[in-house]
Amino acid sequence: MADVHSKAVRSKNMRAITTRDTAIEKRLAGLLSECGFAFRTQDAALAGRPDFVIDEQRCVIFAHGCFWHHHHCYLFKVPATRTEFWLEKIGRNVQRDRRDIQRLLSEGWRVLLVWECALRGREKLSDRALTERLEEWICSGGQYAQIDTLGIHSISESGWQIPPGS
Repeated sequence: MADVHSKAVRSKNMRAITTRDTAIEKRLAGLLSECGFAFRTQDAALAGRPDFVIDEQRCVIFAHGCFWHHHHCYLFKVPATRTEFWLEKIGRNVQRDRRDIQRLLSEGWRVLLVWECALRGREKLSDRALTERLEEWICSGGQYAQIDTLGIHSISESGWQIPPGS
């Protein structure tokens, strides 16, 4: 299937995608502020340049876009054009994420991934549900977890989800 946009329009659209202060980051920042957490943003000294760093709790939070970080949800669609290029690019993002998360964990940081689908879209979590999950994880001492449309899930360091109750 051909792209519905010309090459120039597609290029302009892709250049407009920002790497900081995205809508999902702004929503997450608002929720963290409402909870009373003091945080820093985009710390380049840490692996992966986490979107949020909460020093008091020694944790970092990434607001991951479902497309760019290949989340298995309704927001991820394999592009119909230049499919191989996009899958390779996204695959490199996923490999880099794993490397950065492993490094942060080995340095004693706790890591939380908040997926775009939990923050926006038809299945997003309410502000109350997100706030409860954020507070629960930040204050609990969990090492590595993710928040998606189904709530919060612990993740083992190997990246496999830990079954509930483990």
